[in-house]
Amino acid sequence: MKVYDNKNWWQFLFLITKSDTLSKLAPLILLLMVYSLGVAYAELHYFKVTADSWVKNLPQMHSLLSFVISMLLVFRTNTAYDRWWEGRKLWGQLVNTSRNLAIKIAAVTDSKDEEIRKFFRRAIPIYAFALKDHLQSKQTQYSLHEGEIEGLPAKVDVEKHVPNQIAKSLFAKVNLLYQGGKITGDQLIVLNGELSAFTDICGACERIKNTPIPYSYSVFIKKFIMLYTLTLPIGYAYLLGYLAAPIVGFVFYVLASLELIAEEIEEPFGTDENDLPMGKMSENIQRHVGEILE
Repeated sequence: MKVYDNKNWWQFLFLITKSDTLSKLAPLILLLMVYSLGVAYAELHYFKVTADSWVKNLPQMHSLLSFVISMLLVFRTNTAYDRWWEGRKLWGQLVNTSRNLAIKIAAVTDSKDEEIRKFFRRAIPIYAFALKDHLQSKQTQYSLHEGEIEGLPAKVDVEKHVPNQIAKSLFAKVNLLYQGGKITGDQLIVLNGELSAFTDICGACERIKNTPIPYSYSVFIKKFIMLYTLTLPIGYAYLLGYLAAPIVGFVFYVLASLELIAEEIEEPFGTDENDLPMGKMSENIQRHVGEILE
């Protein structure tokens, strides 16, 4: 995720970044400006549009449609941002759950139980890294740099649900602690709540990732924007002449940029510049859990 100074206007106004929509839309903007110049030239020199022509009424239609398209885009961007923000809340919950589990494990185990603490010191952060890779549709890659630990799989089956395999190992270890008399039944219930939260978070993230905006809705907005923009110069060339070309280009830039921004943030678990920094948060979990269970 891009970190920036929201008070630096120079950065916003004059610098073009990878996520800037202007660079992505530049070819289409230029094409529409050339099209608008052609329409203006045809109206001014060939068709000789007069004051009583039906063309002069087109701007009124565009005024009505501009309200409709603005409402659609507001709903589109709000829906996309809600998905992004929900993903951020879920990963914030994962950070807190990992800390809580580590704190409770540290409290219910003796400092002499180094093997137990070592297991959870390694396994809890691994779940975060596994979830990140799972959401980004990659094969989970992690290694046991300190050697294998009993209860933690040395190699996961990437054909199966990787976060579930890690969660299964975590619960199995906690259950062994209960069976060995190291923790009580009440403590098992407390730890089970934290372990269940891992799977709940994973399921909620999968719901966001696997449920995109309906295809027909997304297609309709794109077609609406293009048809709206293509008809603009027909009406405004009569009023503005060749100035209609830059105005049409600017209108398209604004409308299409909103759609592009919505497309980028509606799936917050990717690798785009504005997606969630899941790798950084996983590293923070690893560091904090290590501090608690040292």
